[in-house]
Amino acid sequence: MAASSLDMETYLRTVLALAAVLAMVAFAGWILKRLVASGTLPSSLLSIAPGRSQRLSVVEVRQLDVRRRLVLVRRDGVEHLLLLGATADLVVETGITPPPESPPDAKDTPS
Repeated sequence: MAASSLDMETYLRTVLALAAVLAMVAFAGWILKRLVASGTLPSSLLSIAPGRSQRLSVVEVRQLDVRRRLVLVRRDGVEHLLLLGATADLVVETGITPPPESPPDAKDTPS
């Protein structure tokens, strides 16, 4: 009987270790999804293929309420504003020219 309880203990430890690893992977995926959704991490970080240029990107996302959000999408250097909802999606504005990016030193220099 001592060998049987040892085998059961080993089996239980293995199952618990597997459950812990799966829980950590699920938690890391959830954190990564939240960081991408909040804009902290760019979504392109997850989907860049080596050697391919990127034509499509999500510039900014703003949650309006529980069911709707505004999404600014850039395709080939032109931005498009979309309103995404639970039941329908709407193109608010197309052909938006992105503002020129100012150098980082321009904000820090006194006028």
